[in-house]
Amino acid sequence: MSVNERQGSCLCGKVKIAAKIPNNSVAACHCSMCRKWGGGPFMAVDCQTDVTFTGEQNVSAFSSSDWAERGFCRNCGTHLFYRLKDNGQYFMPMGLFEDDGNFVLDHQVFIDEKPACYDFANKTLDMTGAEVFAQFAPPT
Repeated sequence: MSVNERQGSCLCGKVKIAAKIPNNSVAACHCSMCRKWGGGPFMAVDCQTDVTFTGEQNVSAFSSSDWAERGFCRNCGTHLFYRLKDNGQYFMPMGLFEDDGNFVLDHQVFIDEKPACYDFANKTLDMTGAEVFAQFAPPT
Protein backbone atom coordinates (compact mmCIF):
# COMPACT_ATOMS: atom_id res chain seq x y z
CA MET A 1 0.00 0.00 0.00
CA SER A 2 1.34 3.39 -0.99
CA VAL A 3 1.22 6.02 1.73
CA ASN A 4 0.99 9.73 0.99
CA GLU A 5 2.51 12.03 3.56
CA ARG A 6 0.47 15.22 3.59
CA GLN A 7 0.83 18.52 5.37
CA GLY A 8 -1.93 20.95 6.19
CA SER A 9 -3.19 23.58 8.58
CA CYS A 10 -6.22 25.37 9.88
CA LEU A 11 -7.27 28.73 8.46
CA CYS A 12 -5.28 30.83 10.95
CA GLY A 13 -2.23 28.53 10.85
CA LYS A 14 -2.07 27.94 14.61
CA VAL A 15 -2.71 24.22 14.08
CA LYS A 16 -0.46 22.34 11.66
CA ILE A 17 -1.22 18.80 10.58
CA ALA A 18 0.93 15.96 9.30
CA ALA A 19 -0.85 12.82 8.17
CA LYS A 20 0.13 9.59 6.46
CA ILE A 21 -2.82 8.87 4.19
CA PRO A 22 -3.12 5.39 2.66
CA ASN A 23 -4.76 6.55 -0.59
CA ASN A 24 -6.27 9.53 -2.41
CA SER A 25 -9.91 8.63 -1.76
CA VAL A 26 -12.40 11.21 -0.56
CA ALA A 27 -15.83 10.44 0.85
CA ALA A 28 -18.73 12.83 0.91
CA CYS A 29 -20.73 12.36 4.10
CA HIS A 30 -24.31 13.58 3.85
CA CYS A 31 -25.45 12.76 7.40
CA SER A 32 -27.43 15.45 9.16
CA MET A 33 -24.70 16.00 11.77
CA CYS A 34 -21.97 16.59 9.16
CA ARG A 35 -24.24 18.92 7.20
CA LYS A 36 -25.07 20.87 10.36
CA TRP A 37 -21.38 20.92 11.37
CA GLY A 38 -20.13 22.33 8.07
CA GLY A 39 -23.15 23.67 6.21
CA GLY A 40 -22.92 20.96 3.54
CA PRO A 41 -21.45 17.52 2.95
CA PHE A 42 -18.24 16.65 4.78
CA MET A 43 -15.54 15.96 2.17
CA ALA A 44 -13.53 13.51 4.25
CA VAL A 45 -10.12 11.92 3.83
CA ASP A 46 -9.50 8.74 5.84
CA CYS A 47 -6.20 9.43 7.65
CA GLN A 48 -6.30 6.24 9.72
CA THR A 49 -4.47 6.88 13.03
CA ASP A 50 -1.12 8.30 11.86
CA VAL A 51 -1.85 12.01 12.40
CA THR A 52 0.22 14.54 14.32
CA PHE A 53 -0.65 18.08 15.29
CA THR A 54 1.61 21.05 15.98
CA GLY A 55 -0.12 23.67 18.08
CA GLU A 56 -2.19 21.08 19.92
CA GLN A 57 -3.05 23.63 22.60
CA ASN A 58 -5.33 25.21 19.95
CA VAL A 59 -7.26 21.99 19.28
CA SER A 60 -10.60 21.39 20.97
CA ALA A 61 -12.89 18.41 20.53
CA PHE A 62 -16.62 17.97 20.88
CA SER A 63 -18.11 14.55 21.66
CA SER A 64 -20.78 14.48 18.96
CA SER A 65 -21.93 10.89 19.57
CA ASP A 66 -21.20 7.82 21.66
CA TRP A 67 -18.69 6.65 19.02
CA ALA A 68 -17.02 9.82 17.67
CA GLU A 69 -15.80 13.32 18.36
CA ARG A 70 -15.24 16.33 16.14
CA GLY A 71 -12.19 18.54 16.46
CA PHE A 72 -11.70 22.18 15.61
CA CYS A 73 -9.20 25.02 16.03
CA ARG A 74 -10.24 27.01 19.08
CA ASN A 75 -8.78 30.18 17.52
CA CYS A 76 -10.32 30.27 14.02
CA GLY A 77 -12.94 27.51 14.25
CA THR A 78 -11.62 25.45 11.32
CA HIS A 79 -12.94 21.90 11.37
CA LEU A 80 -9.96 19.60 11.88
CA PHE A 81 -11.29 16.06 12.25
CA TYR A 82 -13.96 13.52 12.89
CA ARG A 83 -12.33 10.85 15.10
CA LEU A 84 -13.68 7.45 16.10
CA LYS A 85 -13.37 6.99 19.85
CA ASP A 86 -12.95 3.22 19.69
CA ASN A 87 -9.80 3.08 17.55
CA GLY A 88 -8.64 6.71 17.16
CA GLN A 89 -9.19 6.73 13.39
CA TYR A 90 -9.25 10.23 11.88
CA PHE A 91 -11.39 11.47 9.00
CA MET A 92 -10.20 14.93 8.04
CA PRO A 93 -11.51 17.62 5.69
CA MET A 94 -9.88 17.41 2.28
CA GLY A 95 -9.42 21.19 2.21
CA LEU A 96 -6.99 21.18 5.15
CA PHE A 97 -4.24 19.67 3.04
CA GLU A 98 -1.89 21.81 0.98
CA ASP A 99 -1.90 19.57 -2.10
CA ASP A 100 -5.49 18.49 -2.57
CA GLY A 101 -5.38 18.34 -6.38
CA ASN A 102 -5.02 14.59 -6.70
CA PHE A 103 -7.78 13.52 -4.32
CA VAL A 104 -10.60 11.51 -5.91
CA LEU A 105 -14.22 11.57 -4.74
CA ASP A 106 -15.02 7.87 -4.95
CA HIS A 107 -17.69 7.19 -2.34
CA GLN A 108 -20.60 8.83 -0.56
CA VAL A 109 -21.99 7.84 2.82
CA PHE A 110 -25.39 8.45 4.36
CA ILE A 111 -26.65 8.86 0.80
CA ASP A 112 -30.14 8.28 2.19
CA GLU A 113 -29.84 11.59 4.13
CA LYS A 114 -28.57 13.67 1.18
CA PRO A 115 -30.86 16.62 0.45
CA ALA A 116 -32.37 16.80 -3.03
CA CYS A 117 -30.87 20.26 -3.67
CA TYR A 118 -27.45 18.97 -4.81
CA ASP A 119 -25.83 16.04 -6.61
CA PHE A 120 -22.25 15.18 -7.51
CA ALA A 121 -21.47 14.26 -11.12
CA ASN A 122 -18.87 11.65 -10.13
CA LYS A 123 -19.83 7.98 -10.29
CA THR A 124 -19.28 6.78 -6.72
CA LEU A 125 -19.93 3.89 -4.39
CA ASP A 126 -22.98 5.01 -2.40
CA MET A 127 -23.74 3.74 1.09
CA THR A 128 -26.78 4.31 3.28
CA GLY A 129 -26.47 5.11 6.96
CA ALA A 130 -27.40 1.52 7.86
CA GLU A 131 -24.63 0.22 5.59
CA VAL A 132 -22.09 2.60 7.17
CA PHE A 133 -23.03 1.55 10.69
CA ALA A 134 -22.88 -2.12 9.73
CA GLN A 135 -19.33 -1.63 8.40
CA PHE A 136 -17.82 0.82 10.90
CA ALA A 137 -19.78 0.94 14.15
CA PRO A 138 -18.15 -0.75 17.14
CA PRO A 139 -20.11 -3.68 18.60
CA THR A 140 -22.52 -2.76 21.38
